[in-house]
Amino acid sequence: MSNLNILISGSGIAGSVFAFWLLRAYPNANITIVERDASLRLTGASVDIRSSAVDIIKWMGAEQEIRNQTTNEEGIQFVEANGKAVATLRATGRSDIQSITSEFEIFRGVLAKIFIDPIIKRVKLIFDESVDHFEQRDDGVIVTFAKSKEVKTYDLLVAADGLGSKIRGMMLNSKPQEQLYDEGVHVAYFTIKSDLLQGGRLAKWYNATGGRVVFLRPDPDPAGRTRGNLMNVTTRGDIETKERLNKALREGNESYMKLMEEMFRDVGWVAPEVLRSMRESDDFYCSLFGQIRSPKIHDGRVVLLGDAGYATPGFGTSLAIIGGYVLAGELLTHPGDVKTALERYEEIMLPFAKNSQGGDTAMQLLNPQTLWGIRIRNAILGFVTWTKLDGLAMAVASALGFTEKKVLMPDYQWPAK
Repeated sequence: MSNLNILISGSGIAGSVFAFWLLRAYPNANITIVERDASLRLTGASVDIRSSAVDIIKWMGAEQEIRNQTTNEEGIQFVEANGKAVATLRATGRSDIQSITSEFEIFRGVLAKIFIDPIIKRVKLIFDESVDHFEQRDDGVIVTFAKSKEVKTYDLLVAADGLGSKIRGMMLNSKPQEQLYDEGVHVAYFTIKSDLLQGGRLAKWYNATGGRVVFLRPDPDPAGRTRGNLMNVTTRGDIETKERLNKALREGNESYMKLMEEMFRDVGWVAPEVLRSMRESDDFYCSLFGQIRSPKIHDGRVVLLGDAGYATPGFGTSLAIIGGYVLAGELLTHPGDVKTALERYEEIMLPFAKNSQGGDTAMQLLNPQTLWGIRIRNAILGFVTWTKLDGLAMAVASALGFTEKKVLMPDYQWPAK
C-alpha cells in the first residue's frame, strides 16, 4: 500500500489537508492534484476553524502560523443606518467555545497556502486541468482528463472540487445541483481599498429591509483595507428576488455587480462608498450560500471530500479539515483495503456532517425582512449584550461541559515523522 496512486481533483483546503496526512501515513504515495484554474486560488473571504479541526491543525504543526496570519477580528458589531452601535458580540478568546467570530478568523487563500506549502514539492500539481469522466473497476479508477484527453488509472479518485462538484454528479448519476440545499443567502465578496472601519478591529453588520446586509470585516494589511460583503437573505416565498440573484450569478461578475448597485443604492449607512469600492476591487466574486446534502460520499473507489460532499456555510472549512484527516486516517488503518477505508470514512463523516447542517432559520432570524423585524432583533441583541447575557451563557456552557461538538474519530496511529 506504500505506493498508493491517488488523484485529487481540487487544490483547496480539503485536498491539501488530505494529501498532508496521506503522505504522513504513506510517504511514498504517488499523489496527483489537478486544478481547473491556471494557478493556485489564493483569494477568498474570511473562514474560520472550529471543533475537531482545531485539534488537527495543532497536530499538523500549523496552529501558530495560522494564528500569526489571522485577520485579528475582535468581534462583530451590529449598527444602525447612522453608524450607531446596537450590539457587540466579541470573540471569546477560547478555541473550545467560540462566538460568531472565531479564534481562527483567516482569509481562505492564506489558509490554503499554509496547508499546501508543506506538500507542494511532494505531489504532482497540474493546473488548467480537470476530470472529464471516469470508469470504475474493481482494482482502480480509469480517469479521462478534460484538456489533455489523457487516460490514466488510479487506486482512488478524491473529489475535492467544491460545491458544484462535477465528479459528485457523475458518481450519483445526477446533476450536481440536485444535492444543493439553498439557504436563501447570496453573497458578494470583495476587498475595499480603504479602511472604512477606521482602524477598528470589530466587524460591522448593517441590515436594511428586504434582507439586505452590508457587512464589513477588518483586513490586517497595514496599507488600510476593508473586506466588504453584500448579502441578500431571501425568504422561501420570494421566488422573484431569488431568481434575479441566481440569474445574475449565472451570468457572471458584471451582471451581479449591476444588480448589487440596483438593490443596495438606497440602503443607507456606507453603502454608496461600498458600491463604488466594489467596482474598484481586484478580487470580486459572488456565490450562493448552500449546503450539499449528498445521500452518500463514496462509491467504489471514488470519494467526496469537503464541500463536494458536505458543504456547510459557517462550518465548511472545519468539515474539510476534519474530512481530510479522517479519510487519510482510515486509509492508514486499513492498508490494502480501500473499500473498507471508504466505508469507515463515510460512517464517521456523513452523520457528523448531517448533524452540523441546520436549515435557514438562523439566517432568517438574524436578518429580518422588515423595519419592524430589524428593530425587534436590535432590541433583543442590545439587551443580551448590555446585560452581558452572551458572556454569561458562554461561561455557563463551559462550566457544564457544553463545548463545540467534535467528531468521534479513532485514535489513528500515525507513523513517526
